[in-house]
Amino acid sequence: MEKQRLIVDYKNITAEQLQILTDKYPEGFDPDDMIVYKNSEGKTVRTIPLETETTKYLFKISVELERKAAAFLEDDDDQDDVSDDDAAPDAEAVEEDED
Repeated sequence: MEKQRLIVDYKNITAEQLQILTDKYPEGFDPDDMIVYKNSEGKTVRTIPLETETTKYLFKISVELERKAAAFLEDDDDQDDVSDDDAAPDAEAVEEDED
């Protein structure tokens, strides 16, 4: 079965697609990763290719998408930080509080 091919604009990206994209490119997009082409209006379009088991995506790259991806990763990091804060304090910190 042939894979579905989709071009996704940042305005229409789903949370699942954003997760897949940030998993593949956690450090951001490198210009070597991009596919650049001219659309029917003659405008240059930058895209990032990504393939899943069922779909081949081209995600249109814009400043807004880069911001969304960065915010998504930051939120994910914040979730990790919260779990660290909930841990029991270490013995040294408790001893200092007692003094």
